[in-house]
Amino acid sequence: MTAPVRTQSQPRPPRLRRLGAGLAVGAVVLGGVLASGGTATAAATTAGNAKTGSPKAGELLDVTLDQLRPTQPAVGFDQIYYKLGRYTSTKDEANGDFNKRFDDWCETNGQEKAASVKPGARLSDASSFTCTVPVGKETAETRAAMKTVVVGPGGVLYLTDGHHSLTSFMEAPDGGPKTHIRLRVVDNLSGLSTAAFWKTMQENKWVWLRDENNRPITTDQLPQRLGLAYFHDDRYRSLVYFTRDIGYQAPDDAAEFLEFQWGTWLRERVDLGAYDLTAPASYLSAIRAASEAMSATPGDTVIADGRTADELGRMKEWNNGKKATVGEFGKLSAPITDAKPGKLAYALDYRAGIPAAPACTKTVTGKHTGPLVVSSGVTCLDGTELTGPVVVGAGASLVAKGAAITGPVQAVGARTVQICGTSLTGPLSVVGTKERLTLSGPGCTPNTLKGPVQLVGNP
Repeated sequence: MTAPVRTQSQPRPPRLRRLGAGLAVGAVVLGGVLASGGTATAAATTAGNAKTGSPKAGELLDVTLDQLRPTQPAVGFDQIYYKLGRYTSTKDEANGDFNKRFDDWCETNGQEKAASVKPGARLSDASSFTCTVPVGKETAETRAAMKTVVVGPGGVLYLTDGHHSLTSFMEAPDGGPKTHIRLRVVDNLSGLSTAAFWKTMQENKWVWLRDENNRPITTDQLPQRLGLAYFHDDRYRSLVYFTRDIGYQAPDDAAEFLEFQWGTWLRERVDLGAYDLTAPASYLSAIRAASEAMSATPGDTVIADGRTADELGRMKEWNNGKKATVGEFGKLSAPITDAKPGKLAYALDYRAGIPAAPACTKTVTGKHTGPLVVSSGVTCLDGTELTGPVVVGAGASLVAKGAAITGPVQAVGARTVQICGTSLTGPLSVVGTKERLTLSGPGCTPNTLKGPVQLVGNP
């Protein structure tokens, strides 16, 4: 067997350069997205999606991540943190393997796993690594592992599977919104009206219309793009992910949103508020309680949406009949100091490195027109479409996630400014932040800034 070509160390996210007293001239890269004096293009539009033509069910589409619309409002952040923790670690290479991100990309692209990886290879550059199955030689098995999409009205692409995997590629330091991936078309509904489209999506269970607390939402409340900044965190969705191959195994004909269905059932049986999900031992106890409940329930028990436990992959023996110190639960329990840490250890280690956002005292959602003055407390923009200037005063804080702002943003002497996954059309000026300025880095979805940028005297 040919020895794998080792990658170089994972590239760090680009650092922001501090600018002088004047406004920035030229481009500044923020989290992998070009920010410039009005020349950068925004994420793909509906018209851009329409260029995919009229693909039929079963065909493969090559797309970029910014072309995709989610069909669920929440993801399990800890599942994505596991992937990002592993993607940015060098432990896979130290064990003589390729970094998992290349295997994951190849599998998602219908090409099984990585075959070779050049030094300095990047997810955003598919020519820098190869996969074991060449393009055009996909098999039924490798195609089955691909993520799926439905073509909607206007050619808009709606992702029906793969929100976690593709968000991990989006958030990876060497990934980003322009990363290419191929998806398998489930159906083309581009000829339907918007109302008929969503009716068909719901009838086929290709959309999940419940939020992170299992409350119903409307299709208008779905995120517009992939990225952590656009999703809310469903802790039960993460919990179910960690029970995989311990309490359940996804069947070959797995139902759409299977993990959310298990999560709905577990909400009534495992109180996550009783566990410390920052501590490995306590989190493992929650996973054990959940997975044991899954295995112990009779196979004909209806879990959610009319699906029984057996239909959702219930394992008849917890941890496949093995002791807690071995098997999948044993692997999951391995600490970050091990040569091969468990998924939970990677997740908690990565999460610990993400700067905590201050608690919101005011949250702005939906559309807002007119000036927004933040004079005190913490104002959060959650998927907000805002037209008008934003001014953050001394000692106040602004947290913008998944927002679209048309107008200038100015902060002088603010306590905290955190802007992630936000499209800003207008100048950005942040001067003398007291505690933290976050525009990129771990857990911060890339921004699209179209205007001059001034960053002076910030920590």
